[in-house]
Amino acid sequence: MLKAQAKPVHLYMEANPNPNSLKFVANFMLAEDGVSFDYPDSASAANSPLAQELFNFAAVQRVFVASNFVTVTKDEAVDWIEIQTIIRDHIRHYLEAGKAVVQADFDRDPLFDENDSEIVKKIKGILDEYIRPAVEQDGGAIVFHSFQDGIVKVLLQGSCSGCPSSTVTLKAGIQNLLTRMLPEVKEVQAEGV
Repeated sequence: MLKAQAKPVHLYMEANPNPNSLKFVANFMLAEDGVSFDYPDSASAANSPLAQELFNFAAVQRVFVASNFVTVTKDEAVDWIEIQTIIRDHIRHYLEAGKAVVQADFDRDPLFDENDSEIVKKIKGILDEYIRPAVEQDGGAIVFHSFQDGIVKVLLQGSCSGCPSSTVTLKAGIQNLLTRMLPEVKEVQAEGV
């Protein structure tokens, strides 16, 4: 793997609906558009040297990487004011060094599978076009898991995982949109929450 070129890094922080998550936004892309990487613990972060380093901070409980940002979820016993500058500076220095954020190569499009049924392709298309941009704005992702008997199951990632407003987003937003656009969809459920 080629080492990324060191470049000037501008990084700012954004709050989101999850009070335990903070979004660190860079001035360039960190992952391919539409692709996200969720690390709920250090053991899952084998392909992300940055996430591995962030898990060295005792307060860090989850790391999520997508488009041009990293969302960090902290232990609720710690206040952001105590650690946000330390985390931001660590990410900035890491990116300034030109190190790879995630080391992943895809043989095929990670979002779409040619073996998907027509309804699954439609569901994934709606999630990608209408839901992903809005949820990424809040530092998270909602990823298709399965569709069976009218029930769409999704995975909540990044700031969406453990967010107090994720149930409202899921039912009032995503379920409402999918049931309106696709009569085959009756309900949307979060998987693994």
